[in-house]
Amino acid sequence: MINYPNAKINIGLNIESKRSDGYHNISSVFYPIHNCYDILEIIESSEFKFTSSGITIPKGINLCEKAFNIIQLKYAINPVHIHLHKNIPIGAGLGGGSSDAAFTLKSLNEIFHLNISNDELEKLAISLGADCPFFIENRPKIINGIGDVMKNIDLDLSNYKIILMNSDIHISTKEAYNNVSVYSSEVSIEDLIFHPINSWKKTIKNDFEQKLFLKYPVLAETKKNLYSNGAVYASMTGSGSVIYGMFSSK
Repeated sequence: MINYPNAKINIGLNIESKRSDGYHNISSVFYPIHNCYDILEIIESSEFKFTSSGITIPKGINLCEKAFNIIQLKYAINPVHIHLHKNIPIGAGLGGGSSDAAFTLKSLNEIFHLNISNDELEKLAISLGADCPFFIENRPKIINGIGDVMKNIDLDLSNYKIILMNSDIHISTKEAYNNVSVYSSEVSIEDLIFHPINSWKKTIKNDFEQKLFLKYPVLAETKKNLYSNGAVYASMTGSGSVIYGMFSSK
């Protein structure tokens, strides 16, 4: 079976509070980007095997293997060979690793006819990473909590061209959160997201930008250049280094 785990962007990201478990509660809108994707192939095998190509994946047990282990432990499925061709930049805020993990769960569910509901898949996915549950349904959502509280929203950006600018800077989640302060937003992203898009520039913010732009000035310059070239909205996505711009189809 071959699937195409896609990226996502964050439209706004507010750090609401730091939790006693060390995680942070956030508020954001996740929007899937289908023209930026990895390629995931899974076939039954005599023994488990994971291989990869494309962008080099850091050593260690990767999220695809962790996803297999979760399903294998609970449902005693046969071994598989997973091959991942990595296109989505790592540490870029696009959720590529989370998408790979979620698509692994969904693929195994289909291959072995396990009939696991989306609700149950989301519960399994949260143990793999905060962004993983989003990619189970893979549609626009308001995100709260650590990423585990999701609400569907009717948001269609198909009339806009979304350009992703990758600066080849790897920003780990740990680095990003170590450099962010906790903010309290007066107006929720859920309220702001349905205002005209040309108002988002002044109202919808990513809290990671303030300090990471000081540390990596090229990111601030990239955002400035996107606006200079006609973007109606531009932002860092997630806690990573990709800056995206939204352009009118005209």
